[in-house]
Amino acid sequence: MALDMDMHDDAAAAERLPVSDQGNLAKLERVGAGTAIAAEIFGLVGKSQFFTEFSREDISSMAGYMEVYRAQPGEIIIREGDEGDFMLLIVGGEIDILKKNHRGDQQHMTTAGPGMTLGEMSMIDGEPRFATCMASQPTTFAVLTRDSMAKIILDHSGLGSKILVKMVTMLSLRLRQTSAKLMRYMAEPR
Repeated sequence: MALDMDMHDDAAAAERLPVSDQGNLAKLERVGAGTAIAAEIFGLVGKSQFFTEFSREDISSMAGYMEVYRAQPGEIIIREGDEGDFMLLIVGGEIDILKKNHRGDQQHMTTAGPGMTLGEMSMIDGEPRFATCMASQPTTFAVLTRDSMAKIILDHSGLGSKILVKMVTMLSLRLRQTSAKLMRYMAEPR
């Protein structure tokens, strides 16, 4: 009887553990190494806040630590609540960002396109994903995992520092924008 209870407790505990979003990637088409699309990534420099101040050499080095995937419309890349350990750069296509409301219904927040990065928060802090990211059209994206970021820091400390500073700057900007929206909302008459 005690063994049955222990097995039940283990199953219940496993159900409560967050699911890794690596499982979502495993279901998608893996295109290959990031080095194969380094030139395409460099072509996004003008469209991407992330890559301002990055040289062609920086992007080529970074691409060597990335993997490229393709998702079809309706395929989930990141699922809200899953454990996250990667960020992604959209190379082509579009991704819808969806967030569950208080009733558990998916609400469309925005759509992200080429040059935009997603998933930085969970890659940095290891917390569960904030929202779901779903391809709205055929989408190609490059993935940088937390482990690959650590390797960049060890192998190319200058590039690693540049990436981290850019990520912190972008997250700070997003937080400021969100705070400004919240202040406007709070100022509205009720």
